[in-house]
Amino acid sequence: MAESATPASSVHIGVTVPQIKRSWPECRAAAVEFEAMGFDSLWVCDHLYGPQSPTIPILEAWSLLSALAACTERVELGTLVTPTGMRNPAHLGKVIATVDAIAGGRVIPGFGAGWMDREHTDFGMPFPAPKVRLAQMEETLQLLRRMWDPAEAETTFDGSHVHAEHLVCLPKPPRRPPVLIGGGGEQVTLRMVARHADIWNNSAATQSELPRKIDVLRSHCEAVGRDPGAVRISQQCLVIIGAADAAAESAIASAEKVFGGHLGDPRGELAIAGTPGRVVEQIQRHVELGCDMFMVEFFGRDTREPAALFAETVLPHLRG
Repeated sequence: MAESATPASSVHIGVTVPQIKRSWPECRAAAVEFEAMGFDSLWVCDHLYGPQSPTIPILEAWSLLSALAACTERVELGTLVTPTGMRNPAHLGKVIATVDAIAGGRVIPGFGAGWMDREHTDFGMPFPAPKVRLAQMEETLQLLRRMWDPAEAETTFDGSHVHAEHLVCLPKPPRRPPVLIGGGGEQVTLRMVARHADIWNNSAATQSELPRKIDVLRSHCEAVGRDPGAVRISQQCLVIIGAADAAAESAIASAEKVFGGHLGDPRGELAIAGTPGRVVEQIQRHVELGCDMFMVEFFGRDTREPAALFAETVLPHLRG
């Protein structure tokens, strides 16, 4: 059974790094600036193709995180999320252990069942039905826990979908990587969270459903005999911030056109959008529900600009 990842004594604000249609120098510059601004973690999406088309350039997630690990010092580094069937599971575990060694124990691997068929099949991996992908995901998590365990020198695993014989993973990760599971399936995914995850991440598209999903997760935890407080709750979210009402409203209107609800309703009840004061209030609403970790996608042509405003006007209210 998983342990609690980190004490939920303060609000954790992570920020996504520009990765699609971006060069490595652009990505590196943003990441270094985000760390200097005081954010707690940096996040990348794990896709082998751009989400809309295979022809959209995108930097591969774990290669990118290894580079970010080498050019940052403090921030944690994670994926939202890694499809467990998109790579050989044992090889994936070795990659994550290596990135964590480079980072000095700062990696938060995020996992999901995947949804893009071609980023599996075009790279030689099967893309079975959702039920099979979910079962495959649970077995992968079990394998990774064992191969990262300092007490286990050699791992043999014979599941229905995942297999390994006499597997050695050295060096081990510097810390036990806190496992994040993303997804909102209430019957299977959230039950898996209750059994295996340190962190559960609710997707931006289902942000409005957060209260109900938290209740469902807590019920699953109780059913398996786990303290619901042992699972940290996080929210992937679009953050729209403007220094004054007019600027905030203009950005919200633009975001509605650009995203069309893909990252949630920017005018929804839990939307984190508006002036700095409003943004603080909306974050506090999440905290009162039990969610105190946020993976933020800032809205703007250059996301460093709204991130800087957030760091100056919002972060001080969330610290201490």
